[in-house]
Amino acid sequence: MAVSIRRATDSDAAPLAVLAEQAFRQAFTQENSDADINQHCEASFGSDKQKAEILDANTVVLLAESGEQLAGYAQLHVCSPKACVRGKAPAELNRMYVLDAWHGRGVAQQIMSKVLDVLANEGRDVVWLGVWEHNAKAIRFYRKYGFSEVGEHAFYLGEDLQRDLIFATTLSAI
Repeated sequence: MAVSIRRATDSDAAPLAVLAEQAFRQAFTQENSDADINQHCEASFGSDKQKAEILDANTVVLLAESGEQLAGYAQLHVCSPKACVRGKAPAELNRMYVLDAWHGRGVAQQIMSKVLDVLANEGRDVVWLGVWEHNAKAIRFYRKYGFSEVGEHAFYLGEDLQRDLIFATTLSAI
């Protein structure tokens, strides 16, 4: 089935909350404790939180869908970048996930293409993100789009202190 990418609206908050938690659990449950995963999901993926993020003027949420079925999503955020990120108008790719059932179908590539289009149209010059140091698949994916490591930061998954790598790329490099 064909997948389309669109901006989320506040009416998408509840299904986005389900998608976000499911995708996060699929990505990280095998390498992390249930307690840490549960704590993170409870703090990050409730429908009220998703609605607030969708309505935030500094955030863009993109949904990948096929018919009525959600396949993945991305969340872009305009905020102060990490000190290691250079650029006059940077934006963060805060989240990007595709459900396991949709892996290998080009959905991640479609989402990334839309992310880059949205940011270029909004005048952004640099895209940056944090990726868990042990997420080799995501690191390979981001490198294909010209992202390179520019720093690191601490990330708490529940009670577990983890190391995220900061990756960035300029939109002109893509």
